[in-house]
Amino acid sequence: MTLHTSPTRTATDPRYAGGAAYMDGTFMPLGEARIPITDWGYRRSDVVYDVVSVWDGAFFRLDDHLTRFRASMEATRLVPRETDDEIRTMLHRLIALSGLTESYVAMDCLRGTPLPGTARHPKNTRPYLIAFAIPYVRLVSPEIIERGTHAIVASAVRIPDASLDARHKNFHWADMTSGLFEADERGADMPILLDAAGNVTEGPGFNVFVIRDGRVATPDSNVLGGITRLTVIELCAELGLPCDVRPVSAEELRNADEILFSSTSGGPFGVTRIDGRILSNDRPGPLTNRLREAYWAKRKAGWHAEPVRYDLV
Repeated sequence: MTLHTSPTRTATDPRYAGGAAYMDGTFMPLGEARIPITDWGYRRSDVVYDVVSVWDGAFFRLDDHLTRFRASMEATRLVPRETDDEIRTMLHRLIALSGLTESYVAMDCLRGTPLPGTARHPKNTRPYLIAFAIPYVRLVSPEIIERGTHAIVASAVRIPDASLDARHKNFHWADMTSGLFEADERGADMPILLDAAGNVTEGPGFNVFVIRDGRVATPDSNVLGGITRLTVIELCAELGLPCDVRPVSAEELRNADEILFSSTSGGPFGVTRIDGRILSNDRPGPLTNRLREAYWAKRKAGWHAEPVRYDLV
């Protein structure tokens, strides 16, 4: 598969140079996008969302992202009028309008306000879709990826699955936000949250892998079914690295040889400090580097790629 690699592509309409947005059926420049402040999507965080990346002019695993987004919408009774095929075409057009070849593409489904004359109940609202495409966003800077992320185990406990199923990507980030402030106050880059039983879950925008004695493990519950997480699991199989999906204790995390984060915003990348303990000579470890290098090499070769339809302007 030949991918678009031109670094000079620009938006046909200069108004879209900063990004493009879709609001409930209408395309517009990013700076013009607005949601009503009375909508429950804003007032109650009544939103599910997904994020897919574009690199070298191609979406990565778009089918998987659309499948997960649809599952999140149906599970939360946030189902918009658009079909999956229509959402796919809309995302392609956002990239075409923006002219981007490397992009962070978000799609949200949010609840509006109850219809006039009806009870203030979510069954009386109309869910609708918004989306936007902006230049590619990394969870952490290239400099931090190079030297390795410094992480902590946060004191905030992850919202339990019994209250909110983490498999459905949502805006309930109070626990994550608390962890981010704590990490900053402790001189770290990112927090990792535990569940009430003391097992590892995830962090703000990423899944977690631990590596010990050449074996990889990632938590099996109270986590988002990350698309990059799935990709790392597949890469482990290709590289002959045993990978277990199972409970991971905080003790196992703290005593790991290597720790790996996975995110749409940056792919797989390494952790070099956990609660101040230095891992792998304070640089991403050898298996982390193998997985990261394999990920980007395969993406550049067109793995799971869907070329952007730049004709949809």
